[in-house]
Amino acid sequence: MSLVSQTKKKEWLEWTKAIIIALLIAFFIRTFLFATSIVEGESMEPTLEDGERVVFNKLVYFIDQPERGDIVIIERPVQNYVKRIIGLPGETIEVNDGNLYINNEKYDQTFISDETKRNTGSLGPIEIPEGSYFVMGDNRAISLDSRNGLGFVEEDNIIGRSEFVIFPFDQWARTK
Repeated sequence: MSLVSQTKKKEWLEWTKAIIIALLIAFFIRTFLFATSIVEGESMEPTLEDGERVVFNKLVYFIDQPERGDIVIIERPVQNYVKRIIGLPGETIEVNDGNLYINNEKYDQTFISDETKRNTGSLGPIEIPEGSYFVMGDNRAISLDSRNGLGFVEEDNIIGRSEFVIFPFDQWARTK
């Protein structure tokens, strides 16, 4: 075998190894650390809009608990949902005249407008079971959430926290 063909064979093997390693790293990152999800519908507007692609962190809830205000990806058999955590396990939630009360204390919802607060309606008081969360979309008038269909969300069904929008490119931003 000539020196040139041996060099080409070594180069080919090196490229093959590099590609396999890159694919394994990408698989690991996608499976255990980060993934993307497409926002479907208008239930999280204006924070997230229909068609936006978000990166969500899969690792964060292995080392920490979901917190109030987190925008999370909820896994369901038919489709995944993107919602905001409003109530934590063991808390009591109540909504009167658009105002949110958690354990009888008014909670300031800075992430939604006054009009959206008025469209929330009234609810509760509802006690959230241990191991479950109460979630709502930011566009309360049309959101399918813990109030009207999703029910309480068990911690095992929360598969990640939305970190930032990656598409469309002019919308790059953190989603907190």
